[in-house]
Amino acid sequence: RRAAAAAAAGRAVQGPLGMAGRRWRSGAGSPDRAAPERAPRIYTRTGDSGFSSTFTGERRPKGDPIFEALGATDELSSAIGLAGEFSSEKGHTFVDQLHKVQCMLQDVGSNLATPLSSAREAHRKRTSFSEKPILELEQWIDSYSEQLPPLRAFILPSGGRSSAALHFSRAVCRRAERCVVPLVQAGEADPNVAKYLNRLSDYLFVLARYAAMKEGKEEKIYIKPEP
Repeated sequence: RRAAAAAAAGRAVQGPLGMAGRRWRSGAGSPDRAAPERAPRIYTRTGDSGFSSTFTGERRPKGDPIFEALGATDELSSAIGLAGEFSSEKGHTFVDQLHKVQCMLQDVGSNLATPLSSAREAHRKRTSFSEKPILELEQWIDSYSEQLPPLRAFILPSGGRSSAALHFSRAVCRRAERCVVPLVQAGEADPNVAKYLNRLSDYLFVLARYAAMKEGKEEKIYIKPEP
């Protein structure tokens, strides 16, 4: 459904020019009298039977591992969006990085929605996932890690709203990675996608600690209960 809605949205973006062209060619009076183009519907009803489409045109059950991975990636982007809003309220400068990550997750989804077993060369070129964003994450991780105090205990998700939301995003990221790895092992997704999610969870962990430090919030640590 989302792919169909996106395609419809794309048509809507092109609509004004196309509509103007039709009005001009028709010669049927003033352009101001032409009926406005209707907004696209968000629903398509094509998934009501429990199936959805991949980018390659396959119809697969919604419980297919590909859609599980896509759903987990969507959840991850939503969780990062929430963490970004909390972090923005505190004036953190890394918010732009989180937005860039969300954009990269759209590319992750494009790759996952293009199973290699049915992808043509044109599909692969449009949805390939390079190593560059992985290397960028590693640079960010190193930069923040150098500013943090040594890790001497097991950190619990805590440290203020920004930090806790980033920890939650990290946990969702780990689940997304677990969904993607079987697809990579089956030859259906690019290995760089799994690598990116792996580095992303590390980045979110380091960033959660960094946010707590910048806000002066205490990180709660694991304390073994007494027997």
